[in-house]
Amino acid sequence: MKKANTGISKLWFWLGLGLFMVMFLLLMVQIDRQWTKMDEMTRIMEEQAKDIRSTRGLLRNLEQAMRTADFSSPSNINNAEKSASNQTDAFERAREAAEQEDYAQGDWLMMAFGSNIRTLTPLVSADAYSSEVQQYVLESLLVRNPDTLEWNGLLAEDWSTSADGLTITFALRRDITFSDGEPLTAKDVEFTFDFIMNEAIAAPRSRAYLSRMERVTALDDYHVEFVFKEPYFNSLQLAGSLQIMPEHFYGRFLDDPQTFNESRGLLLGSGPFRLANPEGWSPDAGVVELVRNPRYWGPVSASFDRIVWRIIENDSARLTTFRNGDIDVYSARPREYQTLLDDKDITERSQNFEYMSPTAGYSFIAWNQERGGEKTIFADKRVRMAMSMLTDVDRVLEEIFLGYGQPAASPFMPGSAQHDQANEAIGYNIEKARELLLE
Repeated sequence: MKKANTGISKLWFWLGLGLFMVMFLLLMVQIDRQWTKMDEMTRIMEEQAKDIRSTRGLLRNLEQAMRTADFSSPSNINNAEKSASNQTDAFERAREAAEQEDYAQGDWLMMAFGSNIRTLTPLVSADAYSSEVQQYVLESLLVRNPDTLEWNGLLAEDWSTSADGLTITFALRRDITFSDGEPLTAKDVEFTFDFIMNEAIAAPRSRAYLSRMERVTALDDYHVEFVFKEPYFNSLQLAGSLQIMPEHFYGRFLDDPQTFNESRGLLLGSGPFRLANPEGWSPDAGVVELVRNPRYWGPVSASFDRIVWRIIENDSARLTTFRNGDIDVYSARPREYQTLLDDKDITERSQNFEYMSPTAGYSFIAWNQERGGEKTIFADKRVRMAMSMLTDVDRVLEEIFLGYGQPAASPFMPGSAQHDQANEAIGYNIEKARELLLE
């Protein structure tokens, strides 16, 4: 009798186990179907968002044409249509890229920072890494064309400067929203300037930068006026590069500036990417992650689903991470670059780009001419010239930078309109330096 009970118990056990396995398999099938359905829904939503962006762009162009065209004759109508279709803006290169046969949208872009970020909050952040993250989230009125360096409209579709050069008026696009869906208007531009100039906000660098401006005034929802205290050759860049902050998000900190000044992750803008939680980032995470902004107003959406920066402070570890394929981009120093070029495993699965950046700046050695109110030996120009002649710049470029650089003859990029071709770099000359020092 006991053996029969044991047999029945085993039978129920195996029946239960079999039922559990069947239920588990059915659950897996159901989950797989749900994921497939969600993926299909995501694709459809992305296609609809793309169609909506295209429609908004067409309506914006037609609206611009309607405001500026004279329809008294058929020829003017044709000109208006031509004007609307031939408008160029900051998205021209993005459109061209998206039209390439091998273009694919999606996936993650993995990168790395060489040191930790203390805060992503605009204005109070002070490092280049936080600025790199912010440029994907915050946008300005104008941007430079990377090929011609001419100004293109971004948030602004048009602008004009008064005869005396003191006033610049921008006309904003009418379909811009922040990543939370709130519209961006001229009031947000005015707020951004006033917020920066508030002495209670810990933004002394930005405040000093904007001190040439007397005021910024929203004339209506889509027109804003920048008035300068005096004529300034760089006024258009100063006004056009102001990154616009949403008043509805940051305005509350006018009554509580200390919270803003001490914050770590208050970042919300109108750009193609956003923080999943615009108030929830912390340096303790050890990673910065941006997701594509599904409400982005631009005619071309971001190429990547996410951009992720890992914090890898050790240079060797960062290079190893790139070799292992765990990050997608690595800015190599000259000797590292040469080593990577010789590594077939790296070159077969990556691309390398060499270019002379017009905005990379230049390095220099400076000598203090005063110390403690007293003149130093460097106050004599002959000493400074001699020291320059004793610096073998060509050898530095050849042996340290491996040829990736050129001697600086002025603060301006050789070949640019600002560079004076008559300027020549100070050459290496020991004998002439000795003569100057003997004098």
